[in-house]
Amino acid sequence: MTVGSKGRTLILSGLGLNCEKETAYCCEKSGAKKVDIVHTLLFLNGQVKLKEYDFLIFIGGFLDGDYLGSAKVAVNRFKFARLEGESLKRQLSDFIAAEKLILGICNGFQFMVKLGLLPDESMAFQSQKASLTQNHNALFEDRWVQLKVNPKNSNIFTKGISQLELPVRHGEGKIVVTDPDFQKRILNDELIAMYYADEKGEQTAEYPHNPNGSWENAAALSNKRGNLFGLMPHPEAYNHYTNHPQWTRRENQGEDGDGLLIFKNAYRYLS
Repeated sequence: MTVGSKGRTLILSGLGLNCEKETAYCCEKSGAKKVDIVHTLLFLNGQVKLKEYDFLIFIGGFLDGDYLGSAKVAVNRFKFARLEGESLKRQLSDFIAAEKLILGICNGFQFMVKLGLLPDESMAFQSQKASLTQNHNALFEDRWVQLKVNPKNSNIFTKGISQLELPVRHGEGKIVVTDPDFQKRILNDELIAMYYADEKGEQTAEYPHNPNGSWENAAALSNKRGNLFGLMPHPEAYNHYTNHPQWTRRENQGEDGDGLLIFKNAYRYLS
């Protein structure tokens, strides 16, 4: 797929979100032509038009302090946003139909799932059949994890990648899907984009390799079209080899961290 655009990127910030500058750095380093960091309320007030962009990023952090559960307040804010002209739902629908890109990182991933954008964008603003909840051990997890990419998943962000190492830092990263029919649909359509893995790259449910107890060891989901992607690990946090805690012990490493691979795939698609 290609949309022949110029990689105009919108990063929504504020309300407890963080790492917008690291994310913008990854975008610029990977080929973005324009990167705008915009407060979420300005976006919801209609002061920023989604149609002017090709790539929308929901970053991580602690939206509204996670007081009602991760991203739940933000979901309601988006559902009840009152914009002049086209509704927010219509804007997002047109954006996705145009095969533009949406990335959700950690809190942003939680938001996309709870809004219904992932793993099936047709449910957006209407229903939610998957969620992310408190880690299995009820602890906040801050560690580096190995990730195995699902080669049968069609998303563009992990194209050509087989394994990644990225950090996680979350308290509510456990993916939960309770509806058996929806479970089958996710598995049949190969919508799990990445799995938690061990050092050999093999999918595992063992702690701490799987830090939160996610269903099917899932660390990331995509839509079937492949242009929506959400993950709990932080790719923007591994944008340079010195981000890794063992960087002084590693030899023959390039300058880039694994996280940049995800962003480079995005801009390669948009070029």
